[in-house]
Amino acid sequence: MSLDLFPDQPMINAQRFDLRPLRVSDTGQIALHSADLRIARMTSRIAHPLPPGATAAFIERAMGTTRDEDIWAIDGSKSARPDLMGVISLKRLDRDQSELSYWIAVAFWNTGLASEAVQALIDTNPMMNTTIFAAVFRDNLAAARVLSKSGFSYLGDAETFSVARGENVPTRTYTIKLIP
Repeated sequence: MSLDLFPDQPMINAQRFDLRPLRVSDTGQIALHSADLRIARMTSRIAHPLPPGATAAFIERAMGTTRDEDIWAIDGSKSARPDLMGVISLKRLDRDQSELSYWIAVAFWNTGLASEAVQALIDTNPMMNTTIFAAVFRDNLAAARVLSKSGFSYLGDAETFSVARGENVPTRTYTIKLIP
């Protein structure tokens, strides 16, 4: 176990990879992948171009003791793949609910990686959520398919500001009930 792992966030095992807490050594890979406009424009929070220090601040928040979001690296080391193929997170909401978000490095698009990562979080339910929400941009059909395939139900349409796009973007919101 690395000394820079945050101790109270669980490691989650999946078939092809592990979901592990972020570590300082992820800074370069996260900066490399999240600086790609194809990734940034499908998220609400990643800026493009990526400002200096943004990735280090992101990792610092992820490792913080007062964080409101658990963020995992999708680590393929156990399958002779890169140790950072994407990032997936659960942000705590009230009433035992969370919001799911993720991005996958472009080299791993259309490989089922996102579906497997989402399913691993649903199956383990590390925060003991009753409900998980997720929102995807309406022009991100692949992300909508991942959620539907994982058992999420369409809830409705909304808008979210995208930092990379610099504008409000139409979204589709999805939900899944985990504990009756």
